[in-house]
Amino acid sequence: QVQLVESGGDLVQAGGSLRLSCAASGSILSINTMGWYRQAPGKQRELVASISSVGSTNYADFVKGRFTISRDNAKNMVYLQMNSLNPEDTAVYYCKMLVVFPSSKTYQYWGQGTQVTVSS
Repeated sequence: QVQLVESGGDLVQAGGSLRLSCAASGSILSINTMGWYRQAPGKQRELVASISSVGSTNYADFVKGRFTISRDNAKNMVYLQMNSLNPEDTAVYYCKMLVVFPSSKTYQYWGQGTQVTVSS
C-alpha cells in the first residue's frame, strides 16, 4: 500500500510564495515521474508541473518562471515552490507519482490534495 501525503497549502496574499511538499510511503522500489496538478472550483484538473526520474522538468505555460518543481529521490518526495502567486492560482493542488514496486509493476497514485488560496 502506498500513501501520498501533501502539505504546505495555505492562504496567501497575491505576490506571495508557498512551498508544497508531497511524501510517498510504502514498499516502493523507485518512483518514475512525479507531478503536481491543480483543480479550481468548476474546472477540470490540470497539470502544473512534472519531473522525471532523472530530473527533466515540464511546466504549464501559466506557471513558467514562477513555479519550480523538484524532487528528493532518497526521501520519495516532490516539492513545488510557488512564487508570485496570483488569485488565479487558487485551487486544490494534488501530487501524482508513478510508483515502481519490487515486482517491477508500476502504478499511479494521487495525493489527497492541499488547498492553496490566493487573496487579492
